[in-house]
Amino acid sequence: MSYPKRWTALAVLSATGLMTVLDGSIVTVAMPAIQADVGFTATGLSWMVNAYLIPFGGLLLLAGRLGDLLGRRRMFLAGNAVFTGASLLAGLATGPGLLITARFLQGVGSALASAVVLGILVTLFTDPVERGKAIAVFSFTGAAGASIGQVLGGVLTDVLSWPWIFFINVPIGVATIALALVALPAERGAGWSPHTDVLGAVLVTSGLMLGIYTIVTNGRYAWLTATVALALLAGFVARQVTAREPLMPLRILRSRDVTGANLAQMLSLSGMFAFQVLVALHMQKVLGYGALETGLAMLPAAVGIGVVSLFVSAPLSTRFGAHTVLRAGLLLLIAAMALLTRIPVQASYVTDLLPVMLLISGGGLVLPALATLGMSGAEQSDAGLASGLFNTTQQVGMALGVAVLSTLAATRTDRLLTAGADQAAALTGGYRLAFATSAGLLATALLVAVLVLRRPAREIAPAPVTAG
Repeated sequence: MSYPKRWTALAVLSATGLMTVLDGSIVTVAMPAIQADVGFTATGLSWMVNAYLIPFGGLLLLAGRLGDLLGRRRMFLAGNAVFTGASLLAGLATGPGLLITARFLQGVGSALASAVVLGILVTLFTDPVERGKAIAVFSFTGAAGASIGQVLGGVLTDVLSWPWIFFINVPIGVATIALALVALPAERGAGWSPHTDVLGAVLVTSGLMLGIYTIVTNGRYAWLTATVALALLAGFVARQVTAREPLMPLRILRSRDVTGANLAQMLSLSGMFAFQVLVALHMQKVLGYGALETGLAMLPAAVGIGVVSLFVSAPLSTRFGAHTVLRAGLLLLIAAMALLTRIPVQASYVTDLLPVMLLISGGGLVLPALATLGMSGAEQSDAGLASGLFNTTQQVGMALGVAVLSTLAATRTDRLLTAGADQAAALTGGYRLAFATSAGLLATALLVAVLVLRRPAREIAPAPVTAG
């Protein structure tokens, strides 16, 4: 029998997903105002983003497993409570230290709550058709959150003031907690035991946090911190083989759908995030768009992803299967990045950028299909772990994409400037290289989808056509 409050629960889970993604992007538009008001240095300002990303990405896997052990509802409520309190603290902050601390706590709260969301969702929606619709709705909120954040951040900062980008989370967070207490089913979890893998938890959390720190800061000793992070993660894997009750039972990776979907997601989001970040930079630095104008210009992409996620993805997955839908979506994204490799210096929005915005709607096919495949091979007792793993690869993919593609673009731009190109031409040349690399990452994700993700027999044979 289906859980009667499942659709209300979906609204609660989606609201948290939206807040989590939105908070990662809403702050970027307000950063100049924050710097002027709070007194950040240029270097310190980057920690407005980094202080959120490091605990968020580093704690997801641990939080997902703790949800299985202690109860996913309990973890969800705790995460929302921490995030809401930290948002209030951030809005009241008058100095850099307190604001960075609040952003770190926001990242902790986001990790605790979002790590278990998919795990809760797949246990509430047991019917495949309903589950497909639910995942499509949840994927839409995540995909649209970044674009909505840019627009909302500009509006709140210009009309009110920058603290309101944090204050707005408080009433939403309180309402989410209240509804979650009513809508989400209570569960006990497997329980903590004396043999719970504490060492594994320390290894994976420190390894992931140090790894994400290395990616987002790209500091002078990045090679050293990257080596230590890899060593910690290797120690974690070794620990999982020997632990009596491992934090991450390696059986979860035996599923080709789980492993393939996480790998394809990491590659896909590394490529897709180039669109989110680098197209916005091209609009502002080359075309002269303002922050709010940039957010509005990118709105068609968010609307397209939303329409496809909500109304197209689930029916197509039911008809043709998630594997086929994933491949179709990746082809659309590759086409979008291919167009961007030829973007002119003085690009026209209607002829050069709007077609890309429409093709990016392929993300509305890719993200729900990946979520479906990433959760499909996990046992119910591992649902929180699978959810945490899926969210971890998502964050690592985005962080890697920004770090690698931004570095490539900057290096190419410097070389063109040295060769005598003007600023606009040099920036555009750098972005073109990044977009070409992004297309390559998406093509690799498509290769993984073809070679690793095995299509069930029901997807290989075309469905019979019945006479009306």
